This record gives sequence, C-alpha cells and structure tokens, in this order.
Amino acid sequence: MNRITGSSRILVENLIASIMKDYDACGLAACIIDHTGTVQYEIFRGEREKGTGKEINGDTIFGLASVTKSFTALAVMQMAEAGILSLDDPVSKYIPEFTNRNTDTVKISHLLSHAGGFFPLPRILVDQVAEQLGLHEETDGDLAYNEALAAEGGRLVAERLDEQTMEHGLNGRPGEYLSYCNDGFGLLSEIIRRYGGYPSYAEYLNEKVLKPMDMDRSFCDFVRPAKDENAAVLYQKKDGIMTGHRDYHDNAFVLNGGGAMKSTLNDLKKYLAMYLNKGIALNGREILSDYSVHEMVKGRIPYGHDGSYGYGLYTQMIGGMNVPQHGGSLPGVSSNIAFTYDNDCAVIVLCNTSGVPVAVISDALLKMYAGVSPLNSRHIYEHPWSDELISEVCGTYSSGEGTAFELYRKADGTVGMKDETGEKNLITTGPETAVVRNLYADTFCRVIRSRQRGVYAVQYGSRLIPKE
Repeated sequence: MNRITGSSRILVENLIASIMKDYDACGLAACIIDHTGTVQYEIFRGEREKGTGKEINGDTIFGLASVTKSFTALAVMQMAEAGILSLDDPVSKYIPEFTNRNTDTVKISHLLSHAGGFFPLPRILVDQVAEQLGLHEETDGDLAYNEALAAEGGRLVAERLDEQTMEHGLNGRPGEYLSYCNDGFGLLSEIIRRYGGYPSYAEYLNEKVLKPMDMDRSFCDFVRPAKDENAAVLYQKKDGIMTGHRDYHDNAFVLNGGGAMKSTLNDLKKYLAMYLNKGIALNGREILSDYSVHEMVKGRIPYGHDGSYGYGLYTQMIGGMNVPQHGGSLPGVSSNIAFTYDNDCAVIVLCNTSGVPVAVISDALLKMYAGVSPLNSRHIYEHPWSDELISEVCGTYSSGEGTAFELYRKADGTVGMKDETGEKNLITTGPETAVVRNLYADTFCRVIRSRQRGVYAVQYGSRLIPKE
C-alpha cells in the first residue's frame, strides 16, 4: 500500500540529492510500481550526458551490470521447467571443459547461488578474447551474438575454474560458502547458449524473456546503446577526474550472463511486475511458473549480515519486509532492482555513474512507500576481537578482481584495516565479524577459518578475499 507522505518524500529526495552530490553522479532514474505496473512514485535527476541538458526519461537506456544475473537465473529456471536440465545436474555434464577434477561435484544450483567454491578471479574481457580471435564488430557483427567468441570464452572460463584447488583458488566445498562469482554465471550463460535452442545467450533472452514481456529496449548488445540517442553516457572517476564515454565493452566479461544486459526504467517496470505476479507478465503471458519464481527468491546460503542468496536474487529484511533484490556495478553503471510481496511493490534505481550506492536509495524508497522512516539509523553494537583472533587475522588479503587490504594490530591493541586509499573505518561487531563504515552504507566482514587451514580468508561484502 502506498503510504508516502509529504515529509517522507522530502527526506528521500534530499537523500538522493546528497548521494548524487557526494558521488558526482551524472543522472539517475528511479520508480516504485505495484503488481499492475502502475507507477506509485517516479523521479528523474541529472542528465544522460553531462553539460548537454539532455534529460533522462523512462526510455533512456542504462547498463544493468549484475542485475543481468537475475535474467540468467530466470532463463535457467525456464530450461529446468522444459526438462532440458536439472538444477541438481553437475556443471560438467553441460560444460565438459570443466572436468570438476579438484573438488566435490559442482552443480548448476551452486553456480546460481555463487556457491561453487571459487575465490574471485581476474575478469576475462570480451575485447581481449575478440582481439585474440581476430573478431571485429564492423565485419563480424555485435560481439554479444558471436558464437565463436562465446565458445572460446566458455572454454577459458571453464578451464581456469577447473585448475583451482583447495590449496590455491578454492574457498571451500561446493555449497559451503557464498563468494560472488562472475565466472559461475558466465558458465550458466554458456549452458543457456549450448542447450537453450538459440545460437547465443543474447538471442535466447531476446526470444524467451524480453519479447514475451514486450521489453523492446532491453538487450545484451554492445553496439546498439552506443548509437542510441537516448542512451546514457557512462561516467567514472579516473585519477580523480570524472570521465564519460559510450564504450559499453568497458570491463565487460567475455560471457554475457553475469552483466551484459542494458535496459530502461519503463522496460524494467514490466520485468519487476512479472515477479510481483509470480511469473505472469503484464500482457498475460507466463514467463515462469509460480513454483520457479518461489525457488529463485528462496534463501539458500547466507549473504552479508542478515541476508540470503537464492538463484540470481538475494533477500534481505528492509523495514520489516522480506525483499528479494539485486544490484549491479560496472564502469558507468550503478543499478538496483527490488520487490516485496509484503507490500506489493517493486523499486528500480538506475544511474550512469560508477560506484553510486543506489541500493541505499532503493531501501529508502521501499520504506517510504511502506510508511516506515526512510532513513537508515545504521546503529551497531561494537564487540572487541580477542587478542588471539587479531594475531591470527593480521596479514595481507587480495583477490583476483583487485580488492586488496591489510589487517593489522593498532597501537591500542585493536584491529585495523587499510588499503591503497588509506585507513578504513573498521568496527568489530561480533566475535569474528566487523563492518567497514562508509559514507552511506556499511560493508559486512566475517573471518573465514577452518581447523585445517586456520584463518584463510575474510568475507568482504559479497566476496571471500583470500589471505596471502
């Protein structure tokens, strides 16, 4: 039910203005809808291209980044319903290049929940592989649809995951821990390509997901948004200077299932309404069964402080509501989708600037609509770590994706954290947990240890970062 008041609206819009100012965000689009697709609240701020006065509207194309993972999971669930695969099948059955030689059986369900057991690895980029294969979009067409590129990407990703061992590269057994894994969702998109009945993952989504919901400005294409007049320019800070470009290949993973989708606010209204209607699109077409939607949102493995990850969506309690959602981040992309059956609403937030905490805006919009105070109190209880634990955790941690930090004993005997930017505001909150306090949101941390390996990693947000 819409319980928005004039005062709560002012609080939320002031929050949006503050976040955009503090992160130098160029443009933002956000809305709240109910299950009928009716807009309950909508806001557009900034520009799609700095300094031009070009306004953002409901049809402006934004990158979605990892929000794509929900589309990938939906496609896998469709294939499971069709009897093409089972979520309990080993990944090696469909991707034989992944022989599964160094760990227990990794199942499709594990990849859907980021629980395959893999630490973060460097991205295998679409442009790099295309260059190695001698592919050029001018002559070979949009890389999102290139079969040779996907096949080579699938081989490269599968073989490097296959090389990981418990001594180097595995964070535990399949299903033991969640550690966000773009490689896993890349392999899922390759399964979709190989067995879904279409020559590419992008084409499968077009025919089985997007067209059936009348989402005609949504796609995985790289060239199309660069040429579309109503597509957002991508902005990110480099060496302290905000720069913009239209290169939608930037940092793009070679396999599309982890982050290649682009869409608009108006198209995503149709997508989120489908979830609110448990698999039925606004035009009446069944996209997924209610059972499969329930399986996607069902919590399966702990995520963050109080959330859980299902299949391509994670769930948290926000303002007393159970909220499945997903965010995304790439150069020039900050995105978040969320919905709740508890108050029959969905929220979409899209921004064309890197690193903007749009999930904070999403949470505030959900709470505003429910009549709950939209501002986050961020109250935590401090709990000191033992001397023994501090001695064990001290050291350097780094991942293949570039995250690196040091935990050390401070002069007062407590634990501190620093990275290349300087000292982090680390607050210990439990016997083996902590948060890093940021400007608008906290990053949850947990010590990862076993009797055999001792302290060997720290959960930092959604990733497990190994100790060197």
